[in-house]
Amino acid sequence: MRHGNTINHLGRTHSHREAMLQNMAISLIQYKRIETTLAKAKELRKYVEPLITKSKNDSTHSRRTVFSYLQDKEAVKTLFGEIAEKVANRNGGYTRIIKLGTRFGDNAEVALIELVDYNEALLTSVEEKSTKTRRSRRGGKKAEGTTETATIADESSAVVVEEAPIAEVAPVETVADVVEPSQDETPSVEGEEAKEA
Repeated sequence: MRHGNTINHLGRTHSHREAMLQNMAISLIQYKRIETTLAKAKELRKYVEPLITKSKNDSTHSRRTVFSYLQDKEAVKTLFGEIAEKVANRNGGYTRIIKLGTRFGDNAEVALIELVDYNEALLTSVEEKSTKTRRSRRGGKKAEGTTETATIADESSAVVVEEAPIAEVAPVETVADVVEPSQDETPSVEGEEAKEA
């Protein structure tokens, strides 16, 4: 029985599972994001986050401990150099898992696991959102017939576009006035062709 056993074996033997997690951790450190199944991504997060925490303390003992898990000198060098600087003031939560849907072949749930501090698109969007205020762009309701101005939010410069005054629409004439021509007009060419036929 597996009472209280929270390890997902991922359908592999112990040695195969450890080798797979080791290779995935090296790839994550090297490329900063990898695409895999959701179950593997969750297990990789448990495997790699303690190693990133260990890399904050750059000592010989920490390097040897991390090397015993990764067995890759370049990955250890990247982890203790570049990554440790970026996560120095973060207290855990170094990775992010984004679900991507299901895979076409076997319908497995696919996910993207990435290092949080390396997603530049999300980091810039968070900075832009924090600078905005909660005020409305419109100052309130305008009087009827006045000109309206619209501002376009552009990062380089704000442009103000003025629109023409709102025109009032004239009422539509009756159907009889629009359809029937007056008596003074000459008949159309189509009307003559119809009389001859």
